[in-house]
Amino acid sequence: MSKAIVSSAAMRQVDAGRLSLDAPLAEVLPALALPQVLDGFARDGTPRLRPASRAITLRHVLTHSAGFGYDTWNVDVSNYLRATGLPRTPADAAQLARTPLLFDPGTAWNYGISTDVAGLAVEAVTGERLDRHLAQGLLAELGMVDTAVVLSPAQRARRVTTMRRLPDDGFGDLGFSMDRGIQYCMGGGALHGTGRDYLRFIRLILNGGLHDGTRLLSPAAITALTTNQLEPGVRVRRMISSDPLRSHDAEFFPGQPKLWSAGFMITTEDAPTGRRAGSLAWAGIANTYCWIDPASGLGGVFMTQTLPFADPRTLAAFARFERAMYDMAG
Repeated sequence: MSKAIVSSAAMRQVDAGRLSLDAPLAEVLPALALPQVLDGFARDGTPRLRPASRAITLRHVLTHSAGFGYDTWNVDVSNYLRATGLPRTPADAAQLARTPLLFDPGTAWNYGISTDVAGLAVEAVTGERLDRHLAQGLLAELGMVDTAVVLSPAQRARRVTTMRRLPDDGFGDLGFSMDRGIQYCMGGGALHGTGRDYLRFIRLILNGGLHDGTRLLSPAAITALTTNQLEPGVRVRRMISSDPLRSHDAEFFPGQPKLWSAGFMITTEDAPTGRRAGSLAWAGIANTYCWIDPASGLGGVFMTQTLPFADPRTLAAFARFERAMYDMAG
């Protein structure tokens, strides 16, 4: 669940005047100056590209409407990476320049590497590596002492191993944690932490950007983080898995229209768990989930360390947990 924290860090740079939500992001990331849209493949598997009709903005990447994707939920991205030899996440400007979009910026929603791009933008305007920027900035100010990209020896000793759901509904040890080191600090998924720490971040959003009386996010940033930022007619779409070992198909509250703020999915109707319309939420690949309900003043975190994502039994347990929270709150 790194994305919401990194998105908030990006909004702080908007507050500081170093980033703009609607200026071309190529102003700070020149590799994005000539974005290309993947327009299918030739019969021999060669990708066909065309120029994008619009520039990519920070608002596009924060709302996952820039056109970037993940190979886990898009077979075209998988095929493109296979054809070009690019990694799943671009680690430098040259790789970013060769990473295609799936559609013209702003015209649709697709979950992908957009928050990695936002993290690169934060690095570009601060001159700091993202992990150091977060550690010395938002994480330190919130007292999130157990959240980091690079773990201390004591923290590494407490890492939870990653488990996988077995056909008999039990679990098997995959034999690794999610700690992959600092080869590249991904804005979309590099943080490790605890549920207790993440609640500090949730309280920041519930408290309108205030932490212990200190304003960390401006009212304008909170508005962006808590209200729809997609263009008219664009909605969050069901995520169709192309890698069943990593993820099931995923859609939260099927049939309900969902929107996206500068950091979270927004539900537009009351949910059977008690969540009110206008609530914020998202998740992490290892079946970690959070929600923030401004109307009720309630938020929560539910963390496992299991694959594949959107595991039905885990989601059912999360729903029971959420319902119990509302029941206790009255």
